[in-house]
Amino acid sequence: MSYKLRTIRSFDRDVKRLAKHYHSLRDDLRLLAGQLLENPLQGADLGGGIRKIRLAITSKQSGKRGGARVIIHIELLTGMHEGTICFLALYDKSAQSSISDKIIRELLKEAGII
Repeated sequence: MSYKLRTIRSFDRDVKRLAKHYHSLRDDLRLLAGQLLENPLQGADLGGGIRKIRLAITSKQSGKRGGARVIIHIELLTGMHEGTICFLALYDKSAQSSISDKIIRELLKEAGII
């Protein structure tokens, strides 16, 4: 399996903002990235290659349920063995309960996917 990981500017801003409050966030995201390279089909399927993943933030000490949500887009090239995983959004579950379809479409446009 060969996947490439990439982020968009909005995601990078989300990480920077949340990392100020949760110092373990960058390490938690690195761990998630490694897990996604092994199994990219984690989390809830939102359709169209978009997935929502629950992320436990170690320094928040609230587990996956109260942690953060990561929105990704997976573009598979040949079957399920190679492709690109694009990190679109990251939000704190305690500050934002969900993300709208409109915002997801805007993020996909920013990523050049649609």
